[in-house]
Amino acid sequence: MKVAFCFPGQGSHEVGMGRAFAQALPEADEIFEVGREVSGLDLRRLSFEGPLEELTETEIQQPALVTASLACLRAVEATGVRPDAVVGHSVGEYSALAACGALSPGEAVSLVSVRGRATAAAAAEHPGAMAAVLGLEDADIEELCGEVPDVWPANYNCPGQVVVSGSEEAVEQLIALATERGARRAIKLAVTGAFHSPLVGSAAPTLSAALADVEPGEPEVPFMSTVTAQFEGRESLARLLVEQLTAPVRFTQAVAALVADGVSLFVEVGPGQVLSGLVRRCDRSVTTVSVGDPETLARLEEVLSAER
Repeated sequence: MKVAFCFPGQGSHEVGMGRAFAQALPEADEIFEVGREVSGLDLRRLSFEGPLEELTETEIQQPALVTASLACLRAVEATGVRPDAVVGHSVGEYSALAACGALSPGEAVSLVSVRGRATAAAAAEHPGAMAAVLGLEDADIEELCGEVPDVWPANYNCPGQVVVSGSEEAVEQLIALATERGARRAIKLAVTGAFHSPLVGSAAPTLSAALADVEPGEPEVPFMSTVTAQFEGRESLARLLVEQLTAPVRFTQAVAALVADGVSLFVEVGPGQVLSGLVRRCDRSVTTVSVGDPETLARLEEVLSAER
């Protein structure tokens, strides 16, 4: 049985994330200290206590989410469970790269801190919106984006669920068109910018400069990119992290590629259960487990024991 570790992206944050593991395991708590040192943020307080409004801010949420996910990873690793592949959704790719050894935890959180500030600034400079469109084929949504200027596919989350990103006016227009053409639902998301679109492209130079000071290593286990939906090695990682800012997240395609490679258990490592739900909609034949606290870690151990 092949196991893939999946790491959540922006929107999976919650007050209290990582707290139970940090209180129980020194190695998990150490991740929050590393995060504080490289980000300059009190990530323990923000992650454990909030308030949610502050934790939701892009420049805080991104490093806090990656730090909490890596604290959860330390707890999973303490049980002896290791992945056969890793994948991350959007900013979760930084957690995945730390999980496979291509980045250290400090490098991952440091880069994400830069990314969070840069994308927040880009979103303020070029305001936009995002919307989830449910019930249409990917090709139908791509066609709609071709008809409406200034809107692009941003997240291919699972069959029948694509998020689009663009200017406020364009997103509103696409919602109306998608509804006319049979979408089951098309709703704007509570986000602060048009992420994964050209409207946040001004963040790229800042992130590129930060990546120039960090040399990713070769992944110790296969890293599935959600930019290319292929396994990627050291030579392409820095380039893909920059491309990722404006490229769509191809999570649907990445899950399909992992299943084709033999993965049958997807372990969501970090707060929330968003990715587990998306994976099940991508392929009903696989098993998913979300691990964000000691209780759900026990569930993972039960699943693995049953498989053995």
